[in-house]
Amino acid sequence: MPDASGFVQDCQKLGMPLQQNRPLHPLRDGAGRFIIENENVYNLRDAERVRGTCPMTISDIAKMAGVSSAAVSRYLNGGPLSEQKREAIREVVEKTGYRPDTAAQTLRTGRVNQIGVIAPSISSQSVGQITAGIASELDQQNYLILLGNTELDEQRELGYLTAMQRNHVAGIILLGCYYSPQLARAFKACRVPLVVTGQRFPEVPCVYNDDRSAARELAQRMLACGHRRLAYIGGTEKDQAVGLARRQGVQDALNAAGLDGDKLPRLCCSAFTMEEGERCMNELLACCPDLDGVVCVTDTVALGAMRALRAAGRAIGTQVSLAGIGDSWVGGVVEPGLTTVRFYQKQVGVEAARMLLQMLEHPENGGPVRQTTLGYSVVDRGSIRIKEDA
Repeated sequence: MPDASGFVQDCQKLGMPLQQNRPLHPLRDGAGRFIIENENVYNLRDAERVRGTCPMTISDIAKMAGVSSAAVSRYLNGGPLSEQKREAIREVVEKTGYRPDTAAQTLRTGRVNQIGVIAPSISSQSVGQITAGIASELDQQNYLILLGNTELDEQRELGYLTAMQRNHVAGIILLGCYYSPQLARAFKACRVPLVVTGQRFPEVPCVYNDDRSAARELAQRMLACGHRRLAYIGGTEKDQAVGLARRQGVQDALNAAGLDGDKLPRLCCSAFTMEEGERCMNELLACCPDLDGVVCVTDTVALGAMRALRAAGRAIGTQVSLAGIGDSWVGGVVEPGLTTVRFYQKQVGVEAARMLLQMLEHPENGGPVRQTTLGYSVVDRGSIRIKEDA
């Protein structure tokens, strides 16, 4: 015989029209059902859903909200709905913690709710910020993220592009690094909408930073403070944004000041680490002992350069100005603080996600490929100063 203890209270929580003083008569069909004065038959399964021992369904949400199952389905899939019904359903969903079965939802609507995100290194601060921006925007539209970490391996990057399409993601956001003929072919063969961040790749929707202008402004500030013998510590120029554009920005500033940008002393880090920054700085001091300004490709590299300059007895700022890019928190606690460029990386992620969602909502829209450049700001912390003998 089914246990009626607590059944009425649980059904009332579910929004069923039961009265506390109505008699319950168990049915002897083994289904755990009760009948109330020959009116409605209720299954114990309904009450169990309230207790959390059985998954909620769209029908349950509809009963509690006082709407149809079709209205709940439209709400979950972002369809048209009156504000009154939307609010009623939202309250029930929040109260119950209901989450739709993603597999069933895909079968029913034909819509996949996963977005692939391919990142070069998940330990990177900028990657974390971009991914946070992507997640914040996709979460509002009930999309999940499938994350692939390439560790700067081009073959792994190509593998993720293929694997994610096989796993039926709705679209892909690639945090770009290197452009190659193989990657160009993979883009053309991609069967789902694709957006690239951090790079300006041809014929692909992109959201990227103004790396060249940012590096140019750092160099211009050094020149304005009387520092004329600048050097640059960069990265591989296979990376057209971080490696190539930032070096070109420093050269632009030198050329505009009447100096020869092609003669800019520069070294390339094998990795964006303090150790590599220190090594490159020591080499530059050995070959260019009279240098008086250094622009570094990242803040971490600049912090390594700072350590080498101190060991060489150079006063940072007044004797040798120093700057990085990336606005690392460490640059704010060293003395002097590291002047740097702040990119709005989280906004890059937000814009990339919005661009992809728009492509998913309006797949019929053609026209030119959309590419968006975001701005930056210089954070002056004191490592660029008026030169002592200027």
